[in-house]
Amino acid sequence: MNVNSADHRARAAAGVGPWRVLVVDDSKAQRMMLTAALSRWGYAVDQAASGEEALLACQIGAFDIILSDWVMDGMSGLDLCSAFHALEQEGYTYFILLTSKSGKAEIAKGLEAGADDFLTKPVSPHELRARLRAGERIVGMHRELVQKNRLLGATLAELQRAQRIVDRDLIEARKLQQALVRDRYRDWGRGAATLFLHTSGPVGGDLAGFFELDACRVALYSLDVSGHGVASAMITARLAGYLSGADPDQNIALQRRPDGGFDALLPEEVAARFNRTLLQDLQVDQYFTMAYAQVDLCTGAVALVQAGHPYPRILRADGRIDRLGTGGLPIGLLSDAVHERVTAQLYPGDRLLLLTDGLTECPSPGGAELGDDGLDALISTNSRLGSAQLLDALIWDLATHLGSEDFPDDVSGLVFDYRG
Repeated sequence: MNVNSADHRARAAAGVGPWRVLVVDDSKAQRMMLTAALSRWGYAVDQAASGEEALLACQIGAFDIILSDWVMDGMSGLDLCSAFHALEQEGYTYFILLTSKSGKAEIAKGLEAGADDFLTKPVSPHELRARLRAGERIVGMHRELVQKNRLLGATLAELQRAQRIVDRDLIEARKLQQALVRDRYRDWGRGAATLFLHTSGPVGGDLAGFFELDACRVALYSLDVSGHGVASAMITARLAGYLSGADPDQNIALQRRPDGGFDALLPEEVAARFNRTLLQDLQVDQYFTMAYAQVDLCTGAVALVQAGHPYPRILRADGRIDRLGTGGLPIGLLSDAVHERVTAQLYPGDRLLLLTDGLTECPSPGGAELGDDGLDALISTNSRLGSAQLLDALIWDLATHLGSEDFPDDVSGLVFDYRG
């Protein structure tokens, strides 16, 4: 019975040729005996009468299994094994040494030379078949591993190509997002606003800005969209359009009058409009926190809403810090959310700060968040600096608190200087 016939038929059906075996022996009779048996079992057999001839055959063609006598004139089977493994071979070849040597020292030499298996002469057909099957399994597993590695390599190359495309797109997205806050400083004479935006990744979900409501009043805002990455950045871009001073018809804080002019909605009305827009029109999973303030440049009067955002702060001219707001719910969580208006008064030399939770929630190396008290301490330490320098100092001190410049969340906000 041909025990290998089923395997060879399966290989033929798969378009794979029979296993190739090289028989190496300086005895013609021994070669013929082995070749006849292997051919009956379905192997494709080549012969070599010496180690030198076998090595040349291996340089020309590829074999799955090599059966080599140990003791031969000229190059021995042991030397052939060493020389064969020194060749650059793409696949794996199972090397079996035929030997009358059975001592442990001889076996160790064979293993060191790279032999995979040994058969004691005279060779038993049953044992030979078993060793050949073992070799087939090893070679087959190696081929499968090589194929999988090639597939992994191709997949990795494709992923790297896709990543390069994503990286290029993210670079462009970052440019577009930075363009949303192109004006980092605006001076209205009686007051001036300075803002900053430091994203934790290529794009972020924070936004800060300002626009004029009328001849005497300006709007200031700081937003933080939930989550990170592209989805949050897309919502941020949409929100920037709703707070654009360049297009009052699209500005959610303005309402057109019958005469064609515009009225500014109260801060709590702006929050309510945003809440309806996010829940009914956009219908996205994200929500956002917001501090939105209206400042009268002539009187210093402030009206604002705090929607889940960190407390707005007034840095008084004498260094005191007043926290404003009542907390409030983020925008886009509940349809019936109500946001209360908070009022305050600015005096010449006072500064209004609207900052995101990237500062208050920034952890130390031990995991302790900076918190509101910690943020107040940083503001107080740098209170004598101009607003642009103050914001730079806050970023520097925050990195010191974190122990790294790679912030885990976006950090942004603005400072409004009131001159009166």
